[in-house]
Amino acid sequence: MSNLVPRNRLLDNFFKDFSEGFFIRPLHGDSLPEQIRIDVQETDNAFQVSAELPGVKKEDIHIDVQGARVTLKAEVHQQDSSKDERSLRSERYYGSVARSFELPSEVETDQASARYEDGVLKMELPKRQKSPGGRKLEIE
Repeated sequence: MSNLVPRNRLLDNFFKDFSEGFFIRPLHGDSLPEQIRIDVQETDNAFQVSAELPGVKKEDIHIDVQGARVTLKAEVHQQDSSKDERSLRSERYYGSVARSFELPSEVETDQASARYEDGVLKMELPKRQKSPGGRKLEIE
């Protein structure tokens, strides 16, 4: 079973040999991968998250952290061709993709940071420190 190739890749591989020189058929780009791939590391004080977002501009990445839940959203715009150009083939990704995941503990959002370099988003998400003990409530 592990040697089976997914159906869409099997057809792509079959027609790949015929596309060069035999015919050119117009394509209008693929959508972004279905899911953003991430790595999460944990230290004593923080979570370090790396997310692959190739081809995405920094301003098209949105990060939302609420409690222990992290949501990443990214969008890639396809460049419109001018009226005197005709697109013969376009295989680059375009569209939107999003991913949410839950961390083992809440994040201190005021101290969280993120940077984007070479298609990889790196986030430093400090753990929220729990206050020692509880709080005594006064009865009014």
